[in-house]
Amino acid sequence: MGPAPALFEIEIDGHLGATVLAAFPALAAERRGAYTLLTGMLDRSALYGVLAEIEALGLELVEVRRLLPVDPCPPGSRRSS
Repeated sequence: MGPAPALFEIEIDGHLGATVLAAFPALAAERRGAYTLLTGMLDRSALYGVLAEIEALGLELVEVRRLLPVDPCPPGSRRSS
């Protein structure tokens, strides 16, 4: 079994239109400056599928970031067992 799904941000050069965004139904899209930011929970195979779709569509990948979950229990606090 592979790693659990994680939250990813995928930055694409340019503004993607509705037709291209339809290729990424599991991801939320947001324009950020000259880029489009795709965000969503992906497991390893889904991430590779999204990256393959980006390549197949001829889009320019700028950056992929895995976002770390926010720890609900800050350092120094006690966790209950």
